[in-house]
Amino acid sequence: MIGTLTPHLHLPGCASLKEKRGRLKPLLARLHREFNVSSAEMDLQDKWQEAVIACAMLGNDAAPLQSALETVRKWVEANWPDGMVYDQKIEIIM
Repeated sequence: MIGTLTPHLHLPGCASLKEKRGRLKPLLARLHREFNVSSAEMDLQDKWQEAVIACAMLGNDAAPLQSALETVRKWVEANWPDGMVYDQKIEIIM
């Protein structure tokens, strides 16, 4: 099974794509380090102040995947200081 989390982020004050990527890179690295998820910017690459990232995990049962991604979701909302979270979606694919 594959579990995905896709947060839609708002990065206020970004004045360039370079600045945006500079603010996203530490988030993506920390998600990998703290939660062992694969993550990447997936949409809105041409917008300066918005981004959609995707985090993915593999597992053999839906419940642990759902729980782990819910933990990541809560962490992003509470601990990411560089912006706001518009929306987040968790999907489990069998």
